[in-house]
Amino acid sequence: MTDRERFFPATSMPDEDWWRMLWAEPQHVLKRLGLQKGMQAVDLCCGYGWFTLPMAQVLGAGRVTAIDIEPAMIAAAQKRLQALNAPAVNWITGCAQELDKALPPQSQDFVFIANTFHGVPEKEALTRVVHRVLKPRGLFVIVNWHAHPREQTCVLGRPRGPATELRMPPAAVCAIVEKAGFALQKQVELPPYHYGLVFSRQ
Repeated sequence: MTDRERFFPATSMPDEDWWRMLWAEPQHVLKRLGLQKGMQAVDLCCGYGWFTLPMAQVLGAGRVTAIDIEPAMIAAAQKRLQALNAPAVNWITGCAQELDKALPPQSQDFVFIANTFHGVPEKEALTRVVHRVLKPRGLFVIVNWHAHPREQTCVLGRPRGPATELRMPPAAVCAIVEKAGFALQKQVELPPYHYGLVFSRQ
């Protein structure tokens, strides 16, 4: 069992082909969700860096921190970004729940987590950690699968995504995140199967 499976048992990393089918233009997605030049940003549970790369391309060298609990994922992401001559990224191998131990308080403008929040075992605790590292009015962005039955969310001809019972409607995510001192700024539809919630730190 990998560290990712141990700490986030309801998550797995998809292969790159179907990731590309869902997110053909990740930079456009990030900009729709509030990423802007000049920000300091975190790609939380970055996997092999599908969103880390466009973050770095938008923000520039040294302005993106990517964290994943699985060393193999970090290594794969580093290799991928180096091959594409991406701007330098700060890499952290560790648990997302300990983000505040790795970054100064109120140092970040944008914290992003995609396709993982449903499987976090202590969602409220993670949200409080994110609150500590964000600047006032900083953005916490969560991308999730819509709560459709898994058999209805097919990619490349096969059902994909988390089990039906693990999927979270937007209201369920808001109920958790708002307890930690966030306010929902907007919801963005990300066809065919996802939504993005943009929260502002109060």
